[in-house]
Amino acid sequence: MSLEMAVLVGACFVAAFASGMAGFAFNLIAAGILFHWLPPQETAPVLVVGSFIIQLGTIRAVLPAMRWAVLRPYVVGGVLGTPLGIVVLKLTSAASITVGIGALLVVYAGYTLARIALKRAPHAFTTGPLPDAGIGFAGGVLGGIGGFSGALPAMWGDLKGLRKDEARAIFQPFIVAMQALAAIGLLAGGFFTADSAIMLLACLPALAAGAWLGVRAYGVIPAEGFRLVLLVLLLLSGLSLVL
Repeated sequence: MSLEMAVLVGACFVAAFASGMAGFAFNLIAAGILFHWLPPQETAPVLVVGSFIIQLGTIRAVLPAMRWAVLRPYVVGGVLGTPLGIVVLKLTSAASITVGIGALLVVYAGYTLARIALKRAPHAFTTGPLPDAGIGFAGGVLGGIGGFSGALPAMWGDLKGLRKDEARAIFQPFIVAMQALAAIGLLAGGFFTADSAIMLLACLPALAAGAWLGVRAYGVIPAEGFRLVLLVLLLLSGLSLVL
C-alpha cells in the first residue's frame, strides 16, 4: 500500500470514528488530514461517498422530525449551488481550494469553540425561505467542492436557536441529498475514475469500523471533552492549511 493510500484509509477511519463519537463533521475532519497529502480533486469522490454512507446509516433517527416545508428552501438552494461547486473544483487550483477549506475549518471550529466558551444561548429568530435558501446554496457549493455541505446549515441552525433535534432534522437530510447530488455531479464531471473506485473500496472497511467504534465509544468516553479536543484539532489543522 502506498503512503498516500495509507493516509487516505487512516484519515477515513479517524474521521468516521470522530463522526460516530461526536456526531458531526466527517468531511471536515478527513479534509483536515488529507489536504496535507492529497489534492482535493482526488479526495472529493471518497469524501462525498463516505459522508453519504455515514449519514444514510443514521438518518432514520431524524425522519420522524423532518418537515419538508422547512427543509425545502435549503434543498432548492443546494440543488442550484452544487453544480457551481463542481465547476469550482474542476477549474480552481488545488492550493486555492485547500486554503478555502482551511478557512472554513477555522471559521467552523472557531465559532463552535467560542459558543461553548461563552456559554450563551443563541437568540432565537425566524427567517423567511430566501435566507434559508441562501444558506442551502452556499452549502451546495461547498458540497460540490468536496462534500462539505453540512457546516453552514449547522452553524445557521445554531444562530437561529434551533433545538438539536430541529437542527439535525434539517441538516442531516440536507447533507444526504447534497452528497447524492454531488456524487452524480462528480461522476458527470469525470472525477470518478478507476483510481477513485480503488480508493473507495480500500476505505469502506475503515469507514465501517471507524463509525462502529465511534458509536460504541460514545458511551465510554466523555463526549463533550472529546468534542472540545476535536474542535481544537480542527482549528489548528485549518490554520495549518491556510498558512
